[in-house]
Amino acid sequence: MPADTPTATTGAAAGVIHDLGYRRYDGPRLGRAQMVRALAWHSFRSAFGFGRGAKAKIVPVIAFVALLLPAVVNAASMANGNGQLVFYDTYQPVLRDLVMTIFVAVQAPELVSRDLRSRVLPLYFARPIKTSDYPLAKYLAFTAACAVMIEVPLLVLYLGTIVNAHGGAAVWAQTREFIPGLLVGLMWAVVLAAISLFLASLTGRRAFATGTVAIFFLATYTLAEILLQVENHGIRQQQAQSIQNAGHFVAPAVPMAEKVSGLFSPFTLFDGVRMWLSGHGTGQSDNVLYPGSFGAVYALVLLVLLGACLVGLFARYRKAARLS
Repeated sequence: MPADTPTATTGAAAGVIHDLGYRRYDGPRLGRAQMVRALAWHSFRSAFGFGRGAKAKIVPVIAFVALLLPAVVNAASMANGNGQLVFYDTYQPVLRDLVMTIFVAVQAPELVSRDLRSRVLPLYFARPIKTSDYPLAKYLAFTAACAVMIEVPLLVLYLGTIVNAHGGAAVWAQTREFIPGLLVGLMWAVVLAAISLFLASLTGRRAFATGTVAIFFLATYTLAEILLQVENHGIRQQQAQSIQNAGHFVAPAVPMAEKVSGLFSPFTLFDGVRMWLSGHGTGQSDNVLYPGSFGAVYALVLLVLLGACLVGLFARYRKAARLS
């Protein structure tokens, strides 16, 4: 009897293997490219709250409606015989600045901060994708989401305008103005997505990420506006002095300090690059005065900002992969 005891104990320790019906996957394996596409599509949907509850859709829907409203009002106004109220390259700049700040501040953490806080990155990197594929998919998805927010209202504005246009020449004139507006919107989407994703990826706490993104855009814009107002005050004093001394108005040259003030905010950089490429400003719609040849500096600073944010975003996930 004692001789049988080890055998019984060994059998009990080994346990029993049950056939639960699991079978090995024998279908096609689509590989790394399909994984990146799937992650990008999932992230794009997440930027608008699709696949989640109604609460997640509140900010994207309100932001989209707010940006769409000027185009609808413009179409209704033109249908009543009035002139065009909204233009493509300067589409309600104050409204766009505010709404896009809110959108990227709330939705960028939705794409990156949740995964950091949930510590699911090791699951992504366990698959046959490179460390760079994850931020690339997120960046492409959020760029597309920002482009939808910016470009769709422009498309509605264009359609509402040409419906009320008379003749092929008028339609062609609107088309020539519409295309630069689309390119300006694409510039916004590419840069805003890079900045907001990089800042949001610095922390896994969504509230902190939202605050970081919002504070960056609001603080830099406020700084640029304060510097601009200070310089404008000096210009007004110079104009008044010229009238007093010469008896007529003499337009002073735009000081270098005023041009430099536009380098401190992405939104003023957008305006400076737009005016530099188009060759003219449009008055009250501009956040900065026409930069002239200094516009090349605006473009260079914008490219450096874009590159720095993308390098920082990819470096952030290389570090996360090493720590996971």
